Amino acid sequence: MAPISPPAAQPEQILPRSCAVIDSGIRVGLHTGAQVYAALDGRVAADFGRGEARAGIPMTADTIMLWLSASKPVSAAAALQLVERGKLALDDPVAILIPEFAQHGKEGITLRHLLVHTGGFRWVNLDPAQTSWSDTIAQICAAKPERGWIPGEKAGYHPYSSWYILGELIHRADGRTIGDYVRQEIFLPLGMNDSWIGMPVDEWERYGDRMGVMLHLEKSDPYPHRFETPEGADVPAPGGNARGPMHDLGRFYQMLLGHGELDGARVLSRESVRLMTTPQRVGMFDETFRHVMDWGLGTIIDSNRYGADTVPYGHGKYSSPRTFGHGGSQSSVAFADPDRKLAVAVVFNGMPNEAKHGVRMRALLAALYEDLGLA
Repeated sequence: MAPISPPAAQPEQILPRSCAVIDSGIRVGLHTGAQVYAALDGRVAADFGRGEARAGIPMTADTIMLWLSASKPVSAAAALQLVERGKLALDDPVAILIPEFAQHGKEGITLRHLLVHTGGFRWVNLDPAQTSWSDTIAQICAAKPERGWIPGEKAGYHPYSSWYILGELIHRADGRTIGDYVRQEIFLPLGMNDSWIGMPVDEWERYGDRMGVMLHLEKSDPYPHRFETPEGADVPAPGGNARGPMHDLGRFYQMLLGHGELDGARVLSRESVRLMTTPQRVGMFDETFRHVMDWGLGTIIDSNRYGADTVPYGHGKYSSPRTFGHGGSQSSVAFADPDRKLAVAVVFNGMPNEAKHGVRMRALLAALYEDLGLA
């Protein structure tokens, strides 16, 4: 069923608990605004902005927000499209397409390892915002794997390194950059018309006051994330520099709930969706998050059974065990709960620190489920 317009009532009338969480965070300086989208059984239940997107500019449903690592499932979907087309294979070594990646014993790392964070090359000393794509790939290829790490037998979230290699695999298999590929093969077919991985400078300028800003707030003087300049937004970082309104990101999860199809546009096969949305890495301790977590290919599978109040970047205490999604650093989460036929995408525009964000997000998601009558 195609989404319909949300009710004309004000957000605080529809989602009073959720708005109270957002407003409380504004008062104590955790963020200046937030954006919330929820679709229930294919119908839009909420689509609004609250507070300020940046100084003096209201946050609206159409504000363009940085997704950070909530970008990762989109890049995973792009890779799985190419698996469907026979251009990539999950268990082929990365080095088949990127021979230089085999340096220092990385020749056994596969695409599957990249998608479930078991490759073992988490930390590479580079600043993608200051480095060309080719230099970034060269530095990651030249990096040594972590000592004693056997790919597939140890797990640890790779914030950026493996996702640059994923983007390079897509480029070598298809010929297009990750930004162009995702824009043409996922975003536009799904009607995510204001979404980008690597937004061109002229688009940044065209959007004008629709551009929100993500602020680091852990220190006394707030400062923007490094991707929050026209030049920074143009960096095609496949694991962290997608952006768009939350209703766009929510449509991506509605597509996954639809087994790869939304409003007549099919972008993934049922099998690819199954691989993304069901456990493919189970019960492994994550060396980065320091917590046991389950993963699909490119998504975090609901891990409340390991501690609903402690699991990093979870989906809230009311989420069902089949819930899947991904968060963005100290700021956002997007997910689908198949048992409730629910798709959610929310973002705060302030990054206060991991602990404060975890408390804030758990509170908002609990409130959202309660407001929607799903608790």
